[in-house]
Amino acid sequence: MATAENPADDTALAQQCAGAVIDAFARYNADFRAVTRRAPERFDSRDWPGVQADVVERLDLYTQSVNSTMEALVRLLGPRARDAVLWRNAKEHFAAGIQSLPDPEFLKTFFSSITRRLFGTIGVDADIEFIALDLDPLRGVDRQVDTIIYENRGSLELLVEEMLGGFRSRTPWRDFDGSVEHVLTDLFLCLQRMGEKRPVRAIELIRPVFYQMTRAYLVGRIHGEGYTLPMAIAIRNGRRGILVDAVMLRETDVSILFSYTRSYFHVDLERVAEAVVFLRAIMPRKPVSELFTVLGRAKQGKTERFREIFRHLEDTDDRFVVAPGDKGLVMACFTLSDFDVVFKVIRDHFPEVKNVRREEVMAKYDLVFKHDRAGRLVDAQEFKRMRFPRERFSPEVLAELLGECAMTVQLEGDYVTVNHMYIERKMTPLNLFLRSATREQCEQAVIEYGQAIRELAYTNIFAGDLLLKNFGVTRNGRVIFYDYDELCRVTDCRFRDVPEAESYEDEMRAESWFYIAENDVFPETFINFLGFDPHLKQVFLEAHGDILEADWWRQLQERITKGEVVEVLPYHSHRVRVASSL
Repeated sequence: MATAENPADDTALAQQCAGAVIDAFARYNADFRAVTRRAPERFDSRDWPGVQADVVERLDLYTQSVNSTMEALVRLLGPRARDAVLWRNAKEHFAAGIQSLPDPEFLKTFFSSITRRLFGTIGVDADIEFIALDLDPLRGVDRQVDTIIYENRGSLELLVEEMLGGFRSRTPWRDFDGSVEHVLTDLFLCLQRMGEKRPVRAIELIRPVFYQMTRAYLVGRIHGEGYTLPMAIAIRNGRRGILVDAVMLRETDVSILFSYTRSYFHVDLERVAEAVVFLRAIMPRKPVSELFTVLGRAKQGKTERFREIFRHLEDTDDRFVVAPGDKGLVMACFTLSDFDVVFKVIRDHFPEVKNVRREEVMAKYDLVFKHDRAGRLVDAQEFKRMRFPRERFSPEVLAELLGECAMTVQLEGDYVTVNHMYIERKMTPLNLFLRSATREQCEQAVIEYGQAIRELAYTNIFAGDLLLKNFGVTRNGRVIFYDYDELCRVTDCRFRDVPEAESYEDEMRAESWFYIAENDVFPETFINFLGFDPHLKQVFLEAHGDILEADWWRQLQERITKGEVVEVLPYHSHRVRVASSL
């Protein structure tokens, strides 16, 4: 290890290093917000391809910034680029230099990303990185996010008019009075269901507008005399102007909007932690990690998830056990009994039936990360060089990881090192759900399953492997796809009708009597592999029989190829949710 002959020079170099990282984060954050600020213009001009391009550009910014900063520091520091003593001193100067900056925990995560990449850190190195367990991005948040409060001055109608009138857009309202009536009607119905007769005192909105794909959202809460309601208002920009498209006034509805299965919001926040505090107040069951992630701060969301997991391990005796459901052919899946995530590690070798390589699997997960998940694809967070205590693994999980994932998992003394893994929210596998649910719940889940296939297709995603074990049921009863090794774009498939057999012998053959190319798909055969009992099969056919027709898929391909955007809305199932063209 290199040492500095002159301590003053060493201190100056450490200060220079810390300052370079602070400046680099400022540039990254400015770029992040610059992309985010395009959202209102994209919405006004109905530039939906531009929206998707911004989503990808913003997601790539963090890695690009970390890499370019690391390269610049290697040039700056020369032979001392990997001097742990220098970086330990730089960390101290860095911590002192960011105390007054917005969201300082973000900057600490950025610093740690650089040192982990530079040193190839496995587990945690407290000397040269900020330990996630010590980072609390909500610590010290003593100010409220910037909000606008609309007071009820005697007329709820005037209050709603003032609130909607505050939404700034170059596009005129299609029917302003109709949108006001929409909000009032839904609010009155909600209060009626609650049996609440006390008046509304005010509506409080987070000042920046939340943009997600084709919608703008006003997000806040309603203050009544002795009660508070969460609120999100969806605004649509159609060909004839803007209008209120939905009003969400229940925690469940707003939680689905902020789901881990949807694309991240573009909302220009000066201090993100303050917004998270506000959102947690209206969605108390939503993990902090998911709120940071859905606000676009994916790396901070990962840091928070790491902290949540290891805090759980510190506070409990919980062990890693085999995840419920059928054993995966591509992924080894395990979970913590009392924690709401699943860990997935790619196996070293796949059976012949899985015609896919490791690199292709990782590419599919990256596609999902950057794609419109439409509320039907779980957000899989990628982690590298994780280290866990060996004693926390059940014998079954440890044997599977060391035996079938040896390229990725190593045993090092009392610790298990996982060099690459994905972490997702835990759901009940659909095939297991149908075994224990009531008949009514089963019927709803089957309809949801078909809707998931349909909505994925609208966003140019074909799940590939439609077996029920690859779909999960959330606590809100939604069906989500989570097995991506055979996922592909709808436009990359060739959807075919099954040819008629030319003879009885052809019909009786165990294998197909006609040629099948690698990208050929036969929708009418889907139903043969799902294992529904006769009643549930009929439920599926009545609700979604058209997706078993190749022509349905070919027509959708044509619409997508022409550039048509087919919406998939995040509104709760008490509304009629249909996919409409923009």
